[in-house]
Amino acid sequence: MSSDETTLGGVVEGHLSMGRVAFREGRVQEAIESFLISARSLPSAEICVELASCYERIGEYSSACRWACRVVDLADDFPTWHRAGSIFQRCRKLHGSSSEGALRVAVLGSYTTTQFTKLLPMTLGRQAFESEIYESAYGQVDQEILHSGSELYRFRPDIVVIVLHEGAMHLSECSASPKDDVATEVARWTNLWSILRSRTNARIVQHNIAVSSFVSMGHLSARVPGSRYRMLHAVNAQLGEHAGADVSIVDCERLSAWIGKQKYFDPRYWHLSKQAVALEALPLLVKHTASVISAGMGRNRKCLVLDLDNTLWGGVIGEDGVAGIVLGQGAEGEAYIAFQEYVLGLKRKGVILAVCSKNNHADAIEPFRNHPDMRLSLNDFAIFVANWSPKAENIQMIAEHLNLGLDAFAFIDDNPVECAAVRQALPDVDVIQLPPDPADFVRTLAEYLCFESAWLTQDDANRTAQYQARAQAHQLEAEASSIEEFHSALLMEAVVSPFHVIDLPRIAQLVGKTNQFNVTTKRHSVAQLQDFMQRPECVHLSLRLRDRLADHGLVGVIIALQEGSSLVIDTWLMSCRVMGRTVEAAMLSVLCREAKLRHCTAIVGTYVPTEKNAAAATVYGQYGFVLTEHASDHSVWHYDLEAKEIIPAKFIRIVHPEEIGNAVS
Repeated sequence: MSSDETTLGGVVEGHLSMGRVAFREGRVQEAIESFLISARSLPSAEICVELASCYERIGEYSSACRWACRVVDLADDFPTWHRAGSIFQRCRKLHGSSSEGALRVAVLGSYTTTQFTKLLPMTLGRQAFESEIYESAYGQVDQEILHSGSELYRFRPDIVVIVLHEGAMHLSECSASPKDDVATEVARWTNLWSILRSRTNARIVQHNIAVSSFVSMGHLSARVPGSRYRMLHAVNAQLGEHAGADVSIVDCERLSAWIGKQKYFDPRYWHLSKQAVALEALPLLVKHTASVISAGMGRNRKCLVLDLDNTLWGGVIGEDGVAGIVLGQGAEGEAYIAFQEYVLGLKRKGVILAVCSKNNHADAIEPFRNHPDMRLSLNDFAIFVANWSPKAENIQMIAEHLNLGLDAFAFIDDNPVECAAVRQALPDVDVIQLPPDPADFVRTLAEYLCFESAWLTQDDANRTAQYQARAQAHQLEAEASSIEEFHSALLMEAVVSPFHVIDLPRIAQLVGKTNQFNVTTKRHSVAQLQDFMQRPECVHLSLRLRDRLADHGLVGVIIALQEGSSLVIDTWLMSCRVMGRTVEAAMLSVLCREAKLRHCTAIVGTYVPTEKNAAAATVYGQYGFVLTEHASDHSVWHYDLEAKEIIPAKFIRIVHPEEIGNAVS
């Protein structure tokens, strides 16, 4: 343990002890002050539960819920989760949280899910979701989905979580026709998905099967094609293959291997209460389920900010030089390579990488240029900051350059003092403190679940290059004498076209997660998007953009419905990385033309304010729409196509897909 950690540990223990004494003696406010000092320095689940209890005692129920939710990141043991979850449930009721706007989650279980559903609201609360939970009766998955009048459909869920155990699979112990049996079982579940799609707009979160190690055939089961063991694994694989953009899989088989099958399963719980997953494993299962739900709703983190010294390599580059840092040779050096390779894997699925290091810039880039064992290169980072400013200030600067909110960031560092400073200065940033042994770095980052993804598109693979281009555009803008000169210098081209089936995963991704430029923040499922494509009164447009710096991919979406002589905007959104480029003018220009073709005389747009979409508040007025209705929760704007011209796209050339070539299409 480092001297910094030893010092911090002593401070934490001292204030923790003082807080407990104060709480027992009824001096709750003093206890809170002591616990807060400990939490800011070195947070632990124990401290968070103590704070939640204190705030519950004095009636500050919102604060109690917030501290209970932090346990999700800091503990995996069921007793701690159960205590925190109980505080969360009590305080949420006492706080009077409204169900309006809450995420409606239906849990359908083939086994008893009582404890699962008790912990899920707190875990979703960690991702800033208010939630309302519907729990089906034990073993009623098929019945709830098949019966059109079931409580499931009356609940009107946003999310349906299908929680399964091995016993829910209709497979024999040994089959003479395993391919047919597997196909039949997969068809059973995909048919249930189709029924859900046809009756709800809910996103489906399907647990696959954790396969028990208690196999009567022993190791022979791995060789026999018709063994139940082999067929269960085949069903898992094929369910993953059949899951569309609106179905997410929670890989329970991987989770059971992670925690250990003997810990994941406990026959006592099954025989006592038909609880298929051991209580000790429930926090892990609930946490991963919530992370998959959150990713599907666009609440995942977008950018990983990395320290350098003793994070990407061992040692201090400014003192040890390229030849002296630990990387590549020996056990410790190989651990740093493994960590870099894991980080690269995050980049490949769309996580933006950035560097924030206290170093001389020239020293910091040397390993990337000259060390033969570096896996990461300078091109892997959207932005690279190495200076001696406080890291919290640098992270704020990175957020401004990338045009992302601080709640899109996670910061990882080995230094507990730096972690505590960022945690205190930037509470919206998730801080991941690395353990002393680099062999545990990959495990630590893998256990952080806020980089979970619901989709993998070409835009995800290109994301770093797109954000690098944004940083370059900042420089270009600074050098331009006017905003018009900047826009002209970008040489922007756009393809605006109706939705294509191949683009639906990316369109659903944008609709699910875009917050800043989103006029109504409606969240449409893939099934709803497909429905829009079939409706003759619907205009559905996506926009792809490229400029002299990069191909930005699919970055804009408009859905509008014809109502008489008006074209009414239902959904209009744009990726934050192309805000400030006049992309909105290009989209409105094409929408005006579509309206004219339909002989519409007006375009009607609605703005519904949220905590995050202030960037879209003035867009209608900016382009000549007239405000016709204003209320606290919405405003309505009209554009008169008879009295006004088609809105021009002055700085973006709108082209046909064949003109722009493979780079954009």
